[in-house]
Amino acid sequence: MSTPDQPHPTPGPGEGGQARHGEGAAVDDRGPGPVRLYVERASRPALEVLGRLPVWLPFLALLLLILGGGILGGPLGWVMVGSALAFVCWLLYLSWPRMTRVERLMRVAVLLLFLAITLVQLVPR
Repeated sequence: MSTPDQPHPTPGPGEGGQARHGEGAAVDDRGPGPVRLYVERASRPALEVLGRLPVWLPFLALLLLILGGGILGGPLGWVMVGSALAFVCWLLYLSWPRMTRVERLMRVAVLLLFLAITLVQLVPR
């Protein structure tokens, strides 16, 4: 509780009302659902490992998967690009509630690019 001398705290997600985040994007006040909580809990160990790695290493691994899959082609190329696509989907799902509209648009554009490359690798020439 705040006294008359203290400012009232801004309600956050789950504390009633709508909290504002970034470029006017409203955050839902219902809180995360059971599926999101399960995925976040299950992802925590992997995210902790990723957090301990140098920043450039996951990016380099993702880049190598995409380039290697594009160059190799065939089933192995499809698996490599599909793995990169799954990784980006996973990170996008986890970070979605905390992103602004512009960040979401950029992430979805990268996701669609990976999907296009995966489909090109999947369909034989």
